[in-house]
Amino acid sequence: MARLCLSLLLLVATVAFVSRGVHAWGRSKVVRKFQDIPETYVYLQQALWFAMKEFNKSSKDKYSYKVVKVLKSQEQVTESLDYFLEVKIARTMCKKISGENENCLLQQDPQMQKMFYCTFIVATKPWKFEFTMLKKQCKEV
Repeated sequence: MARLCLSLLLLVATVAFVSRGVHAWGRSKVVRKFQDIPETYVYLQQALWFAMKEFNKSSKDKYSYKVVKVLKSQEQVTESLDYFLEVKIARTMCKKISGENENCLLQQDPQMQKMFYCTFIVATKPWKFEFTMLKKQCKEV
């Protein structure tokens, strides 16, 4: 009898665990898969700001980079909002120590120009202003 109760309890716990969408291997439950969204979408703009902040922070270049063109923008809904961004970025005339890159002009001198195509995936919980970089891959143009 005790063995039957224990087995039944284990079965009920397993069903409850799976039915709540909890994943034992750390994978998020996808509520809505990646779909195209306008690049002007406010939460996407925040994710893009974060991606560029992280890119500039990790770059060894003394100049800041900024987005020249958004090539693809998508959103996925999990327990957070995930943004897939394909962008073309370029070196600006502002040095990183200035802390600004939005109002910086792009390098005009051909010797100083440098561009990258980048793919970023940023997970965000905008209601908490939390950002996490899930993917950052760039190649020089």
